[in-house]
Amino acid sequence: MFTVATLWIPFTVIAALGQVARNAMQRQLTGPLGTWGATNIRFLFGFPFSIVFFVVLLALTGDPLPWPTAAFWPWLMLGALCQIVATGLMLLAMNDSSFVVTTAYLKTEAIQTAIFGFVFLGDHLTSLKVIAILIATIGVIITALRPGGTKGFADLRPTVLGLVAAATFALSAIGFRGAIITISGVSFVTAASYTLVFGLFVQTLVLTVYLLARAPGVLKAILGLWKPSMLAGFTGAFASQFWFLAFALTAAANVRTLALVEVLFAQAVAYYSFKQPLSARELAGIALIVIGVALLVAV
Repeated sequence: MFTVATLWIPFTVIAALGQVARNAMQRQLTGPLGTWGATNIRFLFGFPFSIVFFVVLLALTGDPLPWPTAAFWPWLMLGALCQIVATGLMLLAMNDSSFVVTTAYLKTEAIQTAIFGFVFLGDHLTSLKVIAILIATIGVIITALRPGGTKGFADLRPTVLGLVAAATFALSAIGFRGAIITISGVSFVTAASYTLVFGLFVQTLVLTVYLLARAPGVLKAILGLWKPSMLAGFTGAFASQFWFLAFALTAAANVRTLALVEVLFAQAVAYYSFKQPLSARELAGIALIVIGVALLVAV
């Protein structure tokens, strides 16, 4: 059914499902914890789970413990730090706009990832794949449009926050893929899992030190909400595990374009959890997303 070369497809779909669940949990925790407290949850509570994943997968693969080259660390730091900034911006945007519209802005990440991947990693994309990315991105933009008035898109603040978050998420994807492909002598599973552990370690360290210095009360509040935080951390680590497995197998742009199916999952979450209805315009945008994603997978 799937070869190793095409495993990135189910890996990406599973990761997208996990990410929607994690985003919804983080959004609900933004109120009591603030933006950076909710951001730290995915790292602080996700890190222990990433270690468990790595140990189990290392035993299953029988690989030796990797030893990264010097090139690993700059890519890792790019991925880790950009993801911190991107997550914070995402939560800020979700506070100012609807869950679905914010997710739509974030999905402009696909075209930005394609550009960054070509510039920084030399990732090759065929003409048909570029067309697929463009179709799916147009679908996302249509989903984000709002009818009536001269504003068209949502107010400027969530628009800017969402688009900048998308750019930093794109750079994060490039950084993590760059780190993964520097690891040699082990399977793609071990390389991806190893990178995830170090990525979450850096993110946990940076953001926890920041909160200790600037808002120690937030850390206390996080510990007080450890049950929902633990669940959000698990879903975050689970989603990241599959993102990294996909990044190990194909260009980041392919992964992030297929990840546009997240918009469909977000629609379901928004409808059932936040009671945000689905419009005909959003259906049209979703149709284009599906066409673009189907073309990407087909070619």
